[in-house]
Amino acid sequence: MLGWMDDEALARTLATGRATYWSRSRQEYWVKGETSGHRQHVVEVRLDCDGDTLLLKVDQEGPACHTGSRTCFDDGLVEQA
Repeated sequence: MLGWMDDEALARTLATGRATYWSRSRQEYWVKGETSGHRQHVVEVRLDCDGDTLLLKVDQEGPACHTGSRTCFDDGLVEQA
């Protein structure tokens, strides 16, 4: 899945071991699985080469996607023309 994090969300994630994101639509922090039970337990956090993207490796409980899929990227590859 793709989620938004700011410094506070990252600090909360690192402190608790649970993936915490910033909801742009609700304007509040949310912990993945807090209401659905589909928790993300953080195993590893990686920073990209220019420092503007994080990759979280997680142990996922249940589906990650709001559609009920294991991942938000199950629809397959986009074919090049």
